[in-house]
Amino acid sequence: MHALKFDWNPITGIDIVGNFKIHFYSLMWVTAFVIGWYIMKRIFTKEKVSLEYLDPLFIYTVLATMLGARLGHVLFYQSELISEDFFSIFLPFKFKGGFEFTGFQGLASHGAAIGIIIGMYLYRKKYSYKSVLWILDRIVITVASGAVFIRIGNFINSEIIGKITDSNLGVRFIQDQYYKSEIVQRTGIKDVQKAYNAVTDNAQFQNLLDAVPYRHPSQLYESFCYIFVFLILLYFYTKTTKKDQPGFLFGLFLVLLWTIRFFIEFTKEPQGEEYINWFGLNTGQWLSIPFVLIGLYFMFVYKSKKAVK
Repeated sequence: MHALKFDWNPITGIDIVGNFKIHFYSLMWVTAFVIGWYIMKRIFTKEKVSLEYLDPLFIYTVLATMLGARLGHVLFYQSELISEDFFSIFLPFKFKGGFEFTGFQGLASHGAAIGIIIGMYLYRKKYSYKSVLWILDRIVITVASGAVFIRIGNFINSEIIGKITDSNLGVRFIQDQYYKSEIVQRTGIKDVQKAYNAVTDNAQFQNLLDAVPYRHPSQLYESFCYIFVFLILLYFYTKTTKKDQPGFLFGLFLVLLWTIRFFIEFTKEPQGEEYINWFGLNTGQWLSIPFVLIGLYFMFVYKSKKAVK
């Protein structure tokens, strides 16, 4: 059975001018934030919270997510950028090896999670209409929905790829296998996208296609699982009284999402330099364990000193 095996060699964005391109990965982030805003608007309306607090919450969430995700990636996986290409940490450009618009690439979900928690704390310091746990218990519903689109964006970009597999779910990531300069040199086609297309469309380059191994589509595994995280959180929020137990939904989110991440890491290739690699577990797995433990604490141990307002 090979029906679920396929070659992945898409366009990754829309060329605008020169090296400037609107990446579909970036559009997935925009989609995630827009849907998150809409979900939070519904929550605010349902719980009779003034919508004047919604836009500031959106701004804090976007900034905290992006900053946390970027710094998390640099600290956990690519610390050499600090000395080699410092400004690329904060700007959607790379400067080393020539100026190029890249969009905001290299974003770590663990860093995003830490950033969101800190961001919500700072937001609560300025806007004290509800407790920080009330905010976290609801913002995680939007985060779970957003995570679905982010992993689809990773798949479009052929990044965070899986390990080589002989299963029926294998995908050949053409653009991960060959760097842009390499594919141009090996095909003799100067246009990068046409060079990539030739690998899958032109029998002359069958040898290049055959050299690409089938890999786990780990991004799609995660995206699919996160749909269920979102639905479970939504169920507990709408159909039970758990939303009135401070920290429960936040804890449930941490347990579900990072448990999924822990196990799917077994199918992934290392992301950059693995600074933590103990007892057969990689950096992503070790970073996930504390989040799961914190989640269990908020679900089963934490007792609020005062009722949710």
